[in-house]
Amino acid sequence: MSKDYQAITKDIGAYTAELRKLIPGAMQGFGGMAKGAMETGVLDEKTKELIALAIGVAAHCDGCLGFHSKSLARLGATREEVAEAMGVAIYMGGGPSLMYAADALRAFDQFTSAAA
Repeated sequence: MSKDYQAITKDIGAYTAELRKLIPGAMQGFGGMAKGAMETGVLDEKTKELIALAIGVAAHCDGCLGFHSKSLARLGATREEVAEAMGVAIYMGGGPSLMYAADALRAFDQFTSAAA
């Protein structure tokens, strides 16, 4: 089974747009939190996206894998950086995280090959 993370993010993006219409206050609050959490501080944006991807692995969240892999591709992360972050996610989450770490690498590969 192969997942298409570009399609997954496109589909989720369409429905989050619907949620922005239906619950604008909640979505604006979430967007503000995301912006504040991801802005460069002591940690740069790429480091924060690697952390987010690892948490997506631990949470078994396909949408998280797609959106954070897409961001990492945009930020110029290397496949080796993603793989190393996945090593930490696997260490912390065991076998189930290994399964999602493989999918996270697949998602990153899909977004980097699309950009090439």
